[in-house]
Amino acid sequence: MEPKRIFRSKYNRVLGGVCGGLGNYFNLDPVLIRVAWVVSFFALGAGFLAYLIAWIIIPEEPV
Repeated sequence: MEPKRIFRSKYNRVLGGVCGGLGNYFNLDPVLIRVAWVVSFFALGAGFLAYLIAWIIIPEEPV
């Protein structure tokens, strides 16, 4: 059995597919993850930087 890997979603994406990929990985609705990113962006100010880093680090979903 292969270990579960995280990927950016090709199909469930709004900007870069990070939230869609995290939703697939954790079996959550990507809208919940998107709301968490927005809250962290406005509350902590680090949400935007964290999203950019995740966009760069997490590979795109293979075909």
